[in-house]
Amino acid sequence: MLEVKKLAKRYGQLTAVDGISFNAGRGQTIGLLGPNGAGKTTTVSIVAGLLQPDSGEVLIDGAKVTSDTDPVKLKIGLVPQDMALYEELSARDNLTFFAALYSLAGAKARSAIDEALKLVGLLDRASYKVSTFSGGMKRRLNLAGALLHDPEILLLDEPTVGVDPQSRNAIFDNLETLKKRGKTLIYTTHYMEEAERLCDRIVIIDHGKIVANDTLQGLHKLLPISNVLAVELDQPDRLKTQQIMELPHVETAELKQGVLRVGVHNLSGDAPGLLRWLSDNGHTYHHVSSEQPDLETVFLTLTGRSLRDSS
Repeated sequence: MLEVKKLAKRYGQLTAVDGISFNAGRGQTIGLLGPNGAGKTTTVSIVAGLLQPDSGEVLIDGAKVTSDTDPVKLKIGLVPQDMALYEELSARDNLTFFAALYSLAGAKARSAIDEALKLVGLLDRASYKVSTFSGGMKRRLNLAGALLHDPEILLLDEPTVGVDPQSRNAIFDNLETLKKRGKTLIYTTHYMEEAERLCDRIVIIDHGKIVANDTLQGLHKLLPISNVLAVELDQPDRLKTQQIMELPHVETAELKQGVLRVGVHNLSGDAPGLLRWLSDNGHTYHHVSSEQPDLETVFLTLTGRSLRDSS
């Protein structure tokens, strides 16, 4: 449905996007994950046709966008990071204005507006001024505005910034509904948990370049560890992590706030030996659990810096 080929965009000496390529199929959600300033918004702006790349191309359903008025652009809906709403107009009036931009009017526009408001859970607030809405409600209305022309591709540029957990979950539910309808979603975020929940594939971007492009399962295979065994010790001060690192099959070991976290490849094969060693050496414990490394760990492994570090 969407092909992005070797995009590059420069601003003077700054290269904002440096050879980015990825594909998105119908009904797929592709996550563009990276810190602020990584090049995610620039990439989305090029895909939406708002910016011209210095090189590379974007194909939508096999067709290249050739101009601002190219009909193929109607297959795209954009949910910008900065909310494009008129505070003193009602929710319905905002959407009526946006519908007119897509040449929707009359009964067709009213139907599209009602359907969009229903999807985002704001139909009962249609006549209220946007100035009375919470931040989460504005984000949901922003999403509704991108759906009026029934696009096949939805570009979402950090659509949950500054919203409460309840509104975030509501937006997630909306997006999962759209995915089930066969929409292609391109979702930019620097929140790991969002990418883990929503995305079929994750494209990790750093300093304008793709450093990884894979499924969540595939990204975890890039790590030196596959699982983390967390052991809550009764007397943590008696244990030195160097002792754990000398054990076979142990890749990492960290002791913090009474919890020993040990990275291993094979949880079922390696955990029994570790727990037996602790017991045999007098290190008693009261709780054991397993964890899977998150995308923060993947990003740190690939780039050497935190996902939230934009410097």
